[in-house]
Amino acid sequence: MVALGADHGGYRLKEAIKKYLDEQKIPYEDFGTFSEESVNYGPIAAKVGHYVVDGKAECGILCCGTGIGISIAANKVKGIRAAVVTNEFCTEMARRHNDANILCMGGRVIDEETAVRLTKIFLETPFDGGRHATRIAQIAQIENGEL
Repeated sequence: MVALGADHGGYRLKEAIKKYLDEQKIPYEDFGTFSEESVNYGPIAAKVGHYVVDGKAECGILCCGTGIGISIAANKVKGIRAAVVTNEFCTEMARRHNDANILCMGGRVIDEETAVRLTKIFLETPFDGGRHATRIAQIAQIENGEL
């Protein structure tokens, strides 16, 4: 299960990703927005983030104009590691090294075809673990005020 969300700036990317997920028969929950009418991204990022940390989805995908604002909002949910990506290498490393659980992209930065390609990479790339697991544990320590 994938949790999806976008504001108006990322709406078209989200819709392209939904089409890809439908074609691949990958289940998802869409938390909006449902048009290009202006909305705030914070509540959508929070809903997707909580859905992921509550174990209702394995990961999330969020889109806004740049991917930056919605990623900052999502990262405020304890346990979320949202990464903004624009290319294949960053997407792969977000999963392999950072165990990112939410992919963030910008509708004013990349096109729909690229967003679908990066979604595929994100969903198919495993976390490498090993020395990277130590770093992820340190991120959790920061969240818990231990570091």
